Amino acid sequence: MADGVQAWSRRRWLGAPLALAAAWGAPAGAASAHALAGRVEPRLTPPRLSLAMADGAVLPLQQLLRGRVTALQLMFTGCRASCPIQGAQFALLQQLLAAQPVPRGGPTRPPGQLLSVSIDALGDDPARLRRWLQQWPAQDFWRAGVVQVRELDAWFNFLGGRSANPQDAHTSQVYLFDARGQLAWRSTDWPTPQGVAQTLRELQARAPSAG
Repeated sequence: MADGVQAWSRRRWLGAPLALAAAWGAPAGAASAHALAGRVEPRLTPPRLSLAMADGAVLPLQQLLRGRVTALQLMFTGCRASCPIQGAQFALLQQLLAAQPVPRGGPTRPPGQLLSVSIDALGDDPARLRRWLQQWPAQDFWRAGVVQVRELDAWFNFLGGRSANPQDAHTSQVYLFDARGQLAWRSTDWPTPQGVAQTLRELQARAPSAG
């Protein structure tokens, strides 16, 4: 088991206050951890914005999302509170997705992708994002990018991802996008990796052609 996963597990079993306390899959309006949680109906198309990626490319968000179901988290590499736990959470999710059986004759890659989006446009750059991914370590279906400063407000407004905690600017929610690149689900804070993996499978099973 990877070091990041072991660290997360130790933190969990020691009863850390942030350790995945909320149940995944509560209907909208029923989640106590965050006001905006549950299924998104109708599904929402994100604003037109671009991410500076860990490999140095600058890509439109829609290009990143379209074609595969996606689990997205907000983070920044300088965060020492919630973000390391969020990274370890995605490391567990990555293991679950990679372990799923692949149908005979189907694609060899997992049914979903993971996307860590930094909200620190002034502090994060491709090198720091690469180090963030390498520490877990991330496989090729887990990518990271950073939002540009001028687009940050639009991003937060769309996701509803601002935290009420003045010590941490973002929530610990996971945002799920369907294969058309539309927001389909907002988790509660600290969802279980198992719950995220299950919802990704359901979105993939129901996905029409992304064309």
